Amino acid sequence: MDWEALRAAVRDCRRCILCEQRKQAVFGVGSATAPWLFVGEGPGADEDEQGEPFVGQAGKLLDGMLAALKLARGREVYIANVVKCRPPGNRVPAPEEAAACAAWLDRQIELVKPKLIVALGKTAAVRLTGAESSLASLRGKVYAYRGIPLVITYHPAYLLRNLPDKAKAWEDLLFARRTFAAA
Repeated sequence: MDWEALRAAVRDCRRCILCEQRKQAVFGVGSATAPWLFVGEGPGADEDEQGEPFVGQAGKLLDGMLAALKLARGREVYIANVVKCRPPGNRVPAPEEAAACAAWLDRQIELVKPKLIVALGKTAAVRLTGAESSLASLRGKVYAYRGIPLVITYHPAYLLRNLPDKAKAWEDLLFARRTFAAA
């Protein structure tokens, strides 16, 4: 599938119950050839409304994190989510929901061909590593997803609720930048 076919398939997807309450599927945003790929959990209310990932407060924080790395949404970065439809009440996507969307995210990764993937939060980390471990134990290491270096950090929404962990997230981003430079 090319980008157009993939976007249409995601828009029309009925593989899990998340499609029943969505306003729209949230595909992804950014450069189709971005060297950096950030993967979050799933759309929230703002994202469901606007059709773009990370547009609320967590999105503003993510944009700030990108700016600190001298990156910009849409230029060197592509942003996607594990699931493309909003889980009710912004709950964590169920494993079967993540599995239903797996082919969509995998194809996005294949099309973008990033030099580095950054998993934002536990849902993305588990989906991309297959490791059911705490986020704290997954941080600070380089993994590979289909041969692409993968680094894990906190989800921006988590950081908004846990301000002391912003310093740890910054360490993770610096680690990601070093990993990117070495890739």
